[in-house]
Amino acid sequence: MRILVINGPNMNLLGSRQPEIYGSATLADIEANLVASFPDVDFAFIQSNSEGAIIDAIQTTDADAIVLNAAAYTHTSLAVADAVAAVDTPVIEVHLSNIYAREEIRRRSLIAPVCRGSICGFGPKVYELAVAACL
Repeated sequence: MRILVINGPNMNLLGSRQPEIYGSATLADIEANLVASFPDVDFAFIQSNSEGAIIDAIQTTDADAIVLNAAAYTHTSLAVADAVAAVDTPVIEVHLSNIYAREEIRRRSLIAPVCRGSICGFGPKVYELAVAACL
């Protein structure tokens, strides 16, 4: 099983960015945990602050599934939603925080309707839950 894990804008700052919301784990911690927890999965990891790079990754992957934390693009990018809708690869949306308990603008996901499922609010565990759902 090949799984592409895509992280959007500002996710490279995990561990130092608003730890009261996002926790203290870094993106490298999350990635290492996935590799250790799922040794039979072939992971590819992408983090980009660029909407276009995220769209390109979705459109060109040969992975069996995608775990996508589009971060702020979740709430603003019809283009990312269109890319998810355009591919046959199943996509699981994840968020470290509970987006439905956050500011009004963060309570709406443009990508959720075109994803296989969404998991939010359980910190780094959301990535493990998403990978398990893909298997």
